[in-house]
Amino acid sequence: MNKHQLVVIGAGPGGYVAAIRAAQLGLDVACIEKEPALGGTCLRVGCIPSKALLEASEKIQAARANHLIGLKIGQAELDLAALMAHKDKVVKANTSGIEFLFKKNKVKRYLGHGRIVGPTRVVVEGPEGTQELEAERILIATGSKVAPLKGVVLDYEIVGTSDQAIAYPKVPESLVVIGGGVIGLELGSVWSRLGSKVTVLEYLPTILGGMDGEIAKAAEKVFRKQGLDIRTGVRVTAAYAKEGRGIVEYEGGEPLVAERVLLATGRVPNTDGLGLENVGLQTDERGRIPVNAHYQTAVPSIYAIGDVIAGPMLAHKAEEEGYAAVEYMVSGYGHVDYNAIPSVVYTHPEIASVGKTEEELKSLGIPYKKGSFPFSANGRARAMNETEGFAKILAHAETDRILGVHIIGPRAGDLIAEAAVAIAFHASAEDLARASHAHPTLAEVLKEAALAAWDRPIHI
Repeated sequence: MNKHQLVVIGAGPGGYVAAIRAAQLGLDVACIEKEPALGGTCLRVGCIPSKALLEASEKIQAARANHLIGLKIGQAELDLAALMAHKDKVVKANTSGIEFLFKKNKVKRYLGHGRIVGPTRVVVEGPEGTQELEAERILIATGSKVAPLKGVVLDYEIVGTSDQAIAYPKVPESLVVIGGGVIGLELGSVWSRLGSKVTVLEYLPTILGGMDGEIAKAAEKVFRKQGLDIRTGVRVTAAYAKEGRGIVEYEGGEPLVAERVLLATGRVPNTDGLGLENVGLQTDERGRIPVNAHYQTAVPSIYAIGDVIAGPMLAHKAEEEGYAAVEYMVSGYGHVDYNAIPSVVYTHPEIASVGKTEEELKSLGIPYKKGSFPFSANGRARAMNETEGFAKILAHAETDRILGVHIIGPRAGDLIAEAAVAIAFHASAEDLARASHAHPTLAEVLKEAALAAWDRPIHI
């Protein structure tokens, strides 16, 4: 029986970061992953491949529409095979990178499905047979899986998930997306840019549920203008393949017929076959594993992080938790500031958020003030011809401390990092407003929004 000080189950962003950090801190670490490629859903079939498609499809659309400034192009022809090859190359580079980091940091990798059979024992069932590992500590980082929806019958071809939607062999003439969240809007945008007629069905009254309401409304207008047929307040009752087409039934309307159907209603914790029952661990009403402030479960030797515990299902959130969990194991202390975890939607324009929304502040009875500034008044945005959107900062009405930042506009996903740091360091709107921002840059939009929240903006 092989023995390790820490066995990590799952090599996604949370798991592989935890394994590497634990090895850096001197632990003998092993990581179990059932897929041949490391990196989990994010690197293999999620964040990384979808961003490769989003970035490329945006440029393809611009070329087709002759929107490249100072350049006239003839008939632009899509080479979907080359696009998919690029996506696969990006995925390979990232997953191979994790293999290299494991070797560099002497993390022992086991290929197979990990199942807990005791507080310090894990069985690995893989292509080389079954073997049992003994560990001082076990860290669960098995991520999430696609959330099912009653009435939706997946054949993983015509009616599928994001796994299939990042690899369609041809551009579907029509695509119905069930779910107006991040995954649905990102992949819907990709195929719309490439020529598909995309219809998005969302059960809630607005898309991007949970995001700041003003930002979500602005985003919906932009997406409609881009050609997405967005229908909110729609309850889907059934979806299935029939005679080579996808059929989507919903309350109050005629069924929709499309070449492809994408189920994108969210994700749920992945604890299938993990063996929690063998050690008396139970999940909550949403399938999550309860943990304490240091990511320990009810069994002291077993920890859990990422999508299998409470909180937003974000790769970087899992990374931070993995880092903190192993530091706690070694030093007795580990911490994550959940107020400073950003979220990004990589559409065009991008949408990014960190901290509290206006709706949350109102429900909590927290007095606040708001400052907004449009990209249309920013010199760099004008030079880029990317003037859609705005940034807004929410600060405490009495202390001026920044409570939330929300952006829709060019490179919002990069700009939000400054806001996350500001919130982490308890900065005020005045702090951000007084900090010098290089000119001309998009970041000046944040400075002006901070000025608007604290005193008054200069350039509007």
